[in-house]
Amino acid sequence: MSCPKILVLFYGYGTIVDLAMEIAEGAKAEGAEVRVVRVPELFPKEVVAKFNVDLSKIEKIPEATMQDLEWADGIVMGSPTRYGNVTGQLKFFLDQTRDLWLKGALYGKPVGFFTEASTIHGGHESTILTMSAYAYHQGMVIVPLGYAIKEISMTTTGGSPYGPSHLGSLKQMDDNERAIARFMGKRITEVARKLRC
Repeated sequence: MSCPKILVLFYGYGTIVDLAMEIAEGAKAEGAEVRVVRVPELFPKEVVAKFNVDLSKIEKIPEATMQDLEWADGIVMGSPTRYGNVTGQLKFFLDQTRDLWLKGALYGKPVGFFTEASTIHGGHESTILTMSAYAYHQGMVIVPLGYAIKEISMTTTGGSPYGPSHLGSLKQMDDNERAIARFMGKRITEVARKLRC
């Protein structure tokens, strides 16, 4: 069993998937064992069909379980922004972690966050801050990026000291966003290794 084990947990279909994969690559490059999982969809299939999204991006990504959260030494969770807030799908999944909270299963685990929004002022940072409230209640160790890499100061479309993000209306991530996402994977791995291995 290798250490650290990093879980990339997310909801969504668009470039949020690309962000998740870049974060996973950053963690793997640091020697982590990585799992990428998605939270279950709550909308009926006929509603999802109207989203006009590429479902092939998530076909091979398994649905998340409570066991995935226990397995991990470090977690990076992501959600698209919905009105400056986290999606109901991720919130619903996290609301089911009562048993993990009761036994302190997530206590002390490092956690980071990522998001995408359709507009530059659509709630990138507020969504990350909303997700962090969950981590406070679980006693997790929040791992921000700060300004540790130059791309955080150079980006004009996504990514901040709070975590990786993307301006979803652009469809493709730029090099700065990719570097920031990979750095999140590297950073969570470094912190998890120090705290958990």
